[in-house]
Amino acid sequence: MIAYIKGVLAEKEPTRIIVEAAGVGYELFIPLSTYDKLPRTGAEAKLLTFHQVREDDETLYGFATPAEKAMFEKLLGVSGVGAKIAISILSGSSIGELSLAIAGGNAKRISSIKGVGKKTAEKICIELKDKVNAIEALAGSERAEGKSASPILRDAILALSALGFNEETANKMVADVIAKNPDIKETDKLIRLALSGK
Repeated sequence: MIAYIKGVLAEKEPTRIIVEAAGVGYELFIPLSTYDKLPRTGAEAKLLTFHQVREDDETLYGFATPAEKAMFEKLLGVSGVGAKIAISILSGSSIGELSLAIAGGNAKRISSIKGVGKKTAEKICIELKDKVNAIEALAGSERAEGKSASPILRDAILALSALGFNEETANKMVADVIAKNPDIKETDKLIRLALSGK
């Protein structure tokens, strides 16, 4: 299997690129999130890859970060989700947003992405619910954007746990509130909204 490709970025489009490495041009299909992180054409690029081999086809998918590749692989594990739909989902949402939607069971948010139907979105939420941690994902996306991960998330989960909710339920309650109110800044308001949603 091909783990990554490092070479000169020969061509780039929002959905596909060609990287020339050792005299060979490799075509990779990419999500928009990866496209945004690419250097200019002619510069050196390194992309993590997912090498899909089928009876009649071989395709390379490229990713700028391990988180993008990991989410792509999780999405492929959902019945009915192929590589094209997985790439569309990653193009239509950040990893943090997607993880929050999955953890919060927000199939409506996922089905708003072009090419994703309601039933597929519901399957994604059900099958991946236990495979994503929305709070970690949100903290990770905030770090990637240069923000410091907010301690209000951790504090709210600890407070809800102290009130008798198990960690999984507390995580989901907080994820639901954050998904609807991404700019929330106060722990007590977050806890109130989480409790009112129960």
